Amino acid sequence: MERDFNREMEALIAGLGGRRPRLLLHVCCAPCASAVLERVYPHFDVTLFYFNPNIHPREEYDRRAGELPKLLRQAHMDDVPLRCADYDPERFFAAAAGLEGEPEGGARCGRCFELRLGETARLAAREGFDYFCTTLTVSPHKNARLLNEIGERLAAEHGVPWLPSDFKKRDGYLRSIRLCQQYGIYRQSYCGCTFSRG
Repeated sequence: MERDFNREMEALIAGLGGRRPRLLLHVCCAPCASAVLERVYPHFDVTLFYFNPNIHPREEYDRRAGELPKLLRQAHMDDVPLRCADYDPERFFAAAAGLEGEPEGGARCGRCFELRLGETARLAAREGFDYFCTTLTVSPHKNARLLNEIGERLAAEHGVPWLPSDFKKRDGYLRSIRLCQQYGIYRQSYCGCTFSRG
């Protein structure tokens, strides 16, 4: 039977008993973060981590990073810390080496997920977060099962729990579109890497 990662997350939240654990949330962009924050902010002390060496070119990386503080202001979540990693596209190109010709959603994407979630897991472990997770599962173009499998494996390696999720459930993606319209948030036209620009 196919796992329901959204139901697993909701069960975990129901069992918190009023506690607000610390969650390190990897964010790929403000549109994806918008609907995800609505789901997790009431239950966790969230810190956003913008680590996306796949995004190309530099101007696009900076533009997406710049939309995150705007989102937090518009959503009245100014208390949410935002950590932005330095732009380092060579890390992505090294991870994607040999997979440049893969189709969108193929093996190159898996390597990219591994890179970004691995860095998130390391930071979460180093700084004592209670959970880590990613906004990537809100996209209908991203494989939630694969993302959760990678997250769970990295959780075991780094000793910090993974928050299971499939944020596209409960109309998460549609909600992100509506929130971007409401807040005037820039919505990009491609995933981020140079190979996905089409």
